[in-house]
Amino acid sequence: MNRFFFVFGVLVSIAANAQEEDSIRLAKKEERKLLRTQYIQDYPDHFFIWPVIKQRSLTFEMRKDDKDRKEFLTYKPNKAVSLGVGMYLLELGFELAFAVPIEEKDIEQFGKSSARDLMLNVIGKKWGGDLYYQKYSGFYVTDENIPVAPGEPFPQRSDIVTRNVGVSVNYVFNETKFSFRTPFTFADRQLKSNGSWLMFGTVNSFRVQADSAIAPAQYQSELGPASDLKALRYTTLSLAPGYGHNLIYQKFFLNATLSVGPAYHWIEYTRNDGTVRNDDAINSFAALRLGVGYNSDRFFGGVGFITQARNVRFQQMYFSNATSSFKILVGYRFKEFGILKKRVWDFVPFL
Repeated sequence: MNRFFFVFGVLVSIAANAQEEDSIRLAKKEERKLLRTQYIQDYPDHFFIWPVIKQRSLTFEMRKDDKDRKEFLTYKPNKAVSLGVGMYLLELGFELAFAVPIEEKDIEQFGKSSARDLMLNVIGKKWGGDLYYQKYSGFYVTDENIPVAPGEPFPQRSDIVTRNVGVSVNYVFNETKFSFRTPFTFADRQLKSNGSWLMFGTVNSFRVQADSAIAPAQYQSELGPASDLKALRYTTLSLAPGYGHNLIYQKFFLNATLSVGPAYHWIEYTRNDGTVRNDDAINSFAALRLGVGYNSDRFFGGVGFITQARNVRFQQMYFSNATSSFKILVGYRFKEFGILKKRVWDFVPFL
């Protein structure tokens, strides 16, 4: 009988301790929620609408892998500016934009580019992510050492096609005092200046190909044994720590977020004679986000810039590709009504 009471007492003690730990966790959770309300204003009962001007682009650069050489051979698309509209409703944000036609003289000077540029962006309080697909064709070439006279056409490569596909994920360590959504989606509003350490992880595949060698003949003697490549593909896995900070003055904000880290690349390239080579390398990944604007309970607006760059060194060559996004928007928050009070998971039961 004494053994029974001993076992019973142990079980009661364990249950009491577990209940106490649950109470402590609940209290800490409520404390964090209260602390967040002092730094960040949420708008769970509003939907947002905004017109937007934006431009996304994909560029790449080549040069000899020499620290003393800073000159790049840069390939850029003649990418049009897009006009459109964005909405945030049902706890989901999206934008729809269409390209503005380019003047004929610009096409004569920079060539004609075509682009498919799709991106799904989700930024939560702690977690966020981007899923993107880009396909660009038609590039013009710039060289710092050989400036082009005003009004003269740049060297153009209509045969070059690039494809960039990948996913990136970010994690905010201090979501109670720092809002990653304030400067980019306006899903909430940060009230006091503060920042947070972040972590970015990416998986990306980049491919460029042309009918002949991508680098002009006069550059090939400097670019090393792989200088006559006409196709290149590399898959990148990277993990980059970073830091973001929102500087708040009344209802105005300024954000800067930078992350830099190592990246592992699996490389495959095809030379002009058709031979295929494989290589691998450990180099770097960098992501920069900048945002400035105004954010009140009703009106909001701002300018945002995002860029990601991957740098690869192989066969005495330095190769880099970068994606960038620039946009300007002005919006207004409306009180939800009717079906707009629903959330996206109300329509998809398994979410």
